[in-house]
Amino acid sequence: MKISTVVVLGAGSAGLMTALTLKRKLPHLGIRVVRSPDIGIIAVGEGTTSVFPRHFFEHLKVKPQAFYAEANPTWKLGIRFAWGAKRDFYYTFAYEFEKRQPELSRNNGFYHDPGQPWLGNASAFMAHDKVFPRRPDGFPRLHNNHAFHLENVTFVGWLENRCREAGVEITDATVSAEPGPQGVAALVAESGERIVGDLYVDASGFRSELLGRLLAEPFLSYADTLFCDRAVVGGWARGEGERIKPYTIAETMDAGWCWQIDHEKRVNRGYVYSSAFLSDEAALEEFARKNPKIEPGQTRVVKFRSGRYRRSWVGNVVAVGNSAGFVEPLEATSLQVICVETSTLADSLSDSQCDPPPTLVALFNRFNGEQWDDIRDFLAVHFRFNKRLDTPFWRHCREHVALHGAEPVVDFYRENGPSVVAGISLLSPSNSFKMDGYIALLTGQEVPYAKVHQATAAEQEHWRRRRAELAADAQQGLSPEEAMAALRRPGLKWG
Repeated sequence: MKISTVVVLGAGSAGLMTALTLKRKLPHLGIRVVRSPDIGIIAVGEGTTSVFPRHFFEHLKVKPQAFYAEANPTWKLGIRFAWGAKRDFYYTFAYEFEKRQPELSRNNGFYHDPGQPWLGNASAFMAHDKVFPRRPDGFPRLHNNHAFHLENVTFVGWLENRCREAGVEITDATVSAEPGPQGVAALVAESGERIVGDLYVDASGFRSELLGRLLAEPFLSYADTLFCDRAVVGGWARGEGERIKPYTIAETMDAGWCWQIDHEKRVNRGYVYSSAFLSDEAALEEFARKNPKIEPGQTRVVKFRSGRYRRSWVGNVVAVGNSAGFVEPLEATSLQVICVETSTLADSLSDSQCDPPPTLVALFNRFNGEQWDDIRDFLAVHFRFNKRLDTPFWRHCREHVALHGAEPVVDFYRENGPSVVAGISLLSPSNSFKMDGYIALLTGQEVPYAKVHQATAAEQEHWRRRRAELAADAQQGLSPEEAMAALRRPGLKWG
């Protein structure tokens, strides 16, 4: 059946991003979002990846002015890991490990020094708490090779404004799903109105109202790799002189890890842990003890499960975001997944003239299922090789985390070191982490390998000068506060 109308169940980030993407790419479609009061939003501070600005600013051609003015983001150059051995390391979106200096005989990864762990501009800027190079006029030299930190409620408000501008209809109603031969016949409101579409998007979050509950699509658990299933969320108002970090912090905890996401006026913290190794009460105690600034009485526990549904497009239902699957907050892939799911859905409808045949639906399901599996595999490396703490949880991770698709990558690294030559064979071209990401995590955690490169004296001197140059450039860069002030300059003309 040809698709001309789409009904989206859920008005959180997944539902509104889907509606906006479809309306921008296929403006002739009628898009209606149903915002049900019993489907809330998680409303936590969250990070993104570099897929996010590229999706909105390059793919959808959304003007950044309103985004910066209304969503109030801060920038994220990557993740600073208090992880692995006893030294912190950086993971950036700039693919710095795979690059090679003309004067050197190996790619950058072979010259990584845990004592000065920057290999390029992005990691050097992170190490010096700077975010953008400074132009001669004092304005930041902007690029999209970064991500954002967002406060979810503010971001959803910005999305709703963009959806209304694009012509998306948003309806407030408590609804139930009426089954039909294709999957869903209608969403029935308490008023009796039957909300009907040709395609239904399930953006109802963890409850997966249409795909999971109504259609009973089988769920594939990731519990043999990802053991965390809870998060304690809290934070505090940013104090005077408390500088904004241009990165997410991922800090090892007794039974999991803790994120730190810096917003302009608030610092958001969350302890992701395994309930098999730690009670909620003990997690709250450890969280508060290690974060004395946490506002008392404002913490809450969020429960989740890691895995995905076998298919995300079944009949006339397509699930996006948490309705289709969830891994865990490490690497902040939730909004990245939604970007990929929604752009793939828009491309699928466009290429099929809004009449998608079974082969296209099957390809959509395979592609997006592999996306979830790729994230699981990458996260496996984080947990398998973290030796910072010797607690029951981390001993269990080191002994029992299943690597799945990451295993051949790890085997190659152990024998060949931080070489990137096998990346195109061992990883799918659509893998967003690439060999560079794996090398960053394995090198940062100081996983030993056989083919250690003995740098010549000339190479060592070149690398020493290179690190010094990168540090000097970073020191001249703009801090997040300076970059924000520049973008808020009265009368600023955006290019």
